[in-house]
Amino acid sequence: MRIDSNTSREKRTPLQPLRSTGRQRVEELLAAASDLMAERGYEATTMAEIAARAGAKVGSLYRFFPNKESVADALVQRHIAILEEEYAALALRATRLSPEELADVLIEFLVTLRPRVKSLPALMEARTDRMEIRDCARGHAIAGIAAALRVCAPGLDESLARDIAVVVLNTMKILQGMLVKDAPTTPDAPNELRRMNRLYLSDRLAPFRRT
Repeated sequence: MRIDSNTSREKRTPLQPLRSTGRQRVEELLAAASDLMAERGYEATTMAEIAARAGAKVGSLYRFFPNKESVADALVQRHIAILEEEYAALALRATRLSPEELADVLIEFLVTLRPRVKSLPALMEARTDRMEIRDCARGHAIAGIAAALRVCAPGLDESLARDIAVVVLNTMKILQGMLVKDAPTTPDAPNELRRMNRLYLSDRLAPFRRT
């Protein structure tokens, strides 16, 4: 990673705030950083812009984060924690869903999750450890979807669950691309994709459901 004025300050660990006001300030600074990096990319985002977006003085930002790299580290850790939390919640929710209902939940999952991890793609593109981050995020996604599938269809073995999870994950990404116009689409194509996903999961999970 290129070292610039945002990453060349003295090497020290980020300050962990003890008071609620400090924790709130860190939340605001990280939210601002995530917004900017999602909009402009990691390299184009500066510490001064992060502070300004958060309505804080740049000295306040440097008090908690010695450089932009430490901000990125905190965001990556936060995004991975969000993925773990959301996929765990998905597995709990799957206990009450039919395969068709689970298909609808899954197909929208990335769309609703994206705003909470909006800067993760930009961080993965910029960092030297991007492959490790990408593999970690994909690993959580596949494991989380597979866990939800096995809750919905308890007779499903783990290997097949992971295979189905990979198919579903790619379908989720296609829908996301359609909705943000990054993939070829027509007005009714997303609904057709949802229908396809319902039929696929109903067919694959039905033999492994318990009555």
